[in-house]
Order: sequence, then C-alpha cells, then structure tokens
Amino acid sequence: MTPPLHLSLAGQAVEALRELVLTGEIPAGSRVNEVELAARLGISRGPLREAIRHLASEGLLVLTPHRGARVPAATAADVRALFELRTALECAAAELAASRRTDADVVRLHAVNDESRRSYQSGERFPYRLDLAFHQALLDAARSPHIAEQVRLVQQRVVLLRSGLVDDPPHQRASLDDHDALVAAVAAGDPSRASDVMRKHLARVCAQMLTSLG
Repeated sequence: MTPPLHLSLAGQAVEALRELVLTGEIPAGSRVNEVELAARLGISRGPLREAIRHLASEGLLVLTPHRGARVPAATAADVRALFELRTALECAAAELAASRRTDADVVRLHAVNDESRRSYQSGERFPYRLDLAFHQALLDAARSPHIAEQVRLVQQRVVLLRSGLVDDPPHQRASLDDHDALVAAVAAGDPSRASDVMRKHLARVCAQMLTSLG
C-alpha cells in the first residue's frame, strides 16, 4: 500500500536532513535554520519539523524550547560513553557473526571491505557510508535484530561526532586493516578472535577521536 503523502515527505526529509548532519554540512554546534533548510530541500516546514523531531529522538540533534534545534558538538565524555556502549554491543555481534555466518555473509563482508579499500586508495575520504555498510554486513551475519538496531543508533552518533574532526590517514589505514582481521575471524568461525579484534579496533578508534578533540 502506498504510504500517505505526508509520511512520504517526512521520510524523505528525515533522510535528507540525516545526510546533511552526518556529513558535517550542518556543522557540529550550529543551529538548524528551518527557513533556509526548508527552502534548500524544497519542502514545507511541517515535514522538516517532523524530521527534526525524529533525528532528535536518535540523538543526532538537540532540541531546546524556544531556541530550536542544533547539532551537538563532540565532547570527550560523549565519546567515552558512546564507545563503552558500542564496544559492549559490537563485540557481542562479532561473536555471533563468527558463530552464525553463512558463506553468503562472508562473500558480502569481503565485497564491502574490498570496496572500502578501493575508495580509500583512490583518494576518497574514508566514507562513512562504507564504514557503516561494513558494520551492517557484520550485524546481518550475527542475526540479532535487537543488537543491530541499537548498534545502528550508536554508530551514527559516532559518525556525527567524527564529522567535525580532522582526517587522520594512518588511522584510516589502520581501520581498514582491522576490518580485514574481522573478516578473517568471522570467515574462520572464531568467535573469541572476532570479539578480540573488534574490542581492539573500537579502543583504537575511541583513542584517535579523543586525541583529535585535544
């Protein structure tokens, strides 16, 4: 059944606004200008406000009464708290993926991982979509939808915090190497090694973000 028009518009507005926030086009710490943004997206302020409320529920925007919405700026406390949660969730997911993966899951993990490395080697900034796609492929192999949903919310908040940080090529290369090791552990059906690689990967990413924050 075709969804009602206003829901369709709201859904489009959510994804358009999410893209602007996660790519840093609306910088961290800045206020969302509803008038300018509605004109830019070619929508009325009704669907835009629905989108703002939706992203606020996911932690990607902060709503303040009588002051509107703003993109939250990263703090060291935010980074540490998010990575505590992300580590608990994704280490469990890595174990499950290594236990439950199929041959098709392994093929997909290799494909997404190879695409990430090709993009990086071509000079593209480490693309958040491919990073999320890799972790999503791992979550799909884990076959734990509740963990997957919580990881998705945490991951995009990490992407948001990273959007305002300076690129770090050595860190990007190390992340790709970590992904290689994760694929190998999952393909080998080794839950303990998959969890250990994930824990070390997330610890390094967290440390790099804290260093970038100064």
